[in-house]
Amino acid sequence: MPDDAAAVGLPEGAFEGRQAFHAHLRAALDAAAAQNWREIVLSDPDFLDWPLGERATVEALQAWSAAGRSLVLLAQRFDVFAREHARFVHWRRMWSHIVDARACHGPGLPQVPSAIWTPGWFLHRIDVEHGRGVCGRAPEGRRALRERIDECLRHARPAFPASTLGL
Repeated sequence: MPDDAAAVGLPEGAFEGRQAFHAHLRAALDAAAAQNWREIVLSDPDFLDWPLGERATVEALQAWSAAGRSLVLLAQRFDVFAREHARFVHWRRMWSHIVDARACHGPGLPQVPSAIWTPGWFLHRIDVEHGRGVCGRAPEGRRALRERIDECLRHARPAFPASTLGL
């Protein structure tokens, strides 16, 4: 997959700023659809400044969606989705069988990283406030990020249900 990642122009190296982060997320989702990636992890404390409610983002997720795919959402909380990412919430309802949403929050639990992880490429926002981070295909970077994500997932509980049923 590393050669495929380079072929579609996925970014490598340091980045800075919200616009760069958004552009990298869009590039990753476009590559996911074009290359039929089987697994994507989106991780952020709250996803507040992610462009998940944008039409282009949801269209890219729709193009990627298929049986056998897996999207893991990891956050401290998901309350922002209903207010900020309505298109994503609708898409999530339709594709609930491939989405696993988990919350990791509480005293003594690890901090949820702001990141995108795939088996062949990663993005890690190290300084969320200033939009600084690093992305690329380096196996050691992917492995280190996955270890942080897995530590959070070990403590996480199911969250952000596809639908809420009231009595």
